Amino acid sequence: MRYQILGETLPVVVCQLEAGEKMVTERGSMAWMSPNMKMETSTNGGLGKAFGRMFSGEAMFQNIYTAQGGLGQIAFASSFPGMIRPFEIGPGQEYIFQKKAFLAAEAGVELSVHFQKKVASGLFGGEGFILQRVSGHGIAFAEFDGHVVEYELQPGQQIIIDSGYLAAMTASCSMDIQTVPGLKNMVFGGEGLFNTVVTGPGHIWLQTMPISSVAGALRPYMPTGN
Repeated sequence: MRYQILGETLPVVVCQLEAGEKMVTERGSMAWMSPNMKMETSTNGGLGKAFGRMFSGEAMFQNIYTAQGGLGQIAFASSFPGMIRPFEIGPGQEYIFQKKAFLAAEAGVELSVHFQKKVASGLFGGEGFILQRVSGHGIAFAEFDGHVVEYELQPGQQIIIDSGYLAAMTASCSMDIQTVPGLKNMVFGGEGLFNTVVTGPGHIWLQTMPISSVAGALRPYMPTGN
């Protein structure tokens, strides 16, 4: 499989597949494709994995596209202004994505549910108790909101992140929640009650425009019923 990521504000990844190669995606992600691409909707791994994907923010069913009789082309577009990033998945190269970040992947990549080890991380982390774990073998594409900033954390090194800005991290990182210090800071600071703390070693991807923050900024201007 060869690919090219095009566009800036609303990017799309265009994939070229050899005959017999497959791509897996969530419903509604396909933008365009050549006529020889065959689509099949499946639970892809059975009901257990399907329910796990549902809890992680994805659909139970996935669409599998196969190139038939020769070279095929298929494109997957982002659903929100941001960036599409490729991830090489393999042994020792597993990643944790925010909910609904998964866009598409080669057929050897597995998407499953990832539970936070500490309940507080899920209850107050801003992005839910469950995240997405990406494993297996192949290339996966993720869509992030806004611009992406990356950091490499050394063993024991920490970074404090406002809820929703953590887009992805390597599985070697750990995540926890800490309260904002000081009652006045919590009540009048406008930054919420909790922050996400990620500890290395590992790599992290931060997004600058979480869709949840955009929704919160627009809410005061939305009409309400009487």
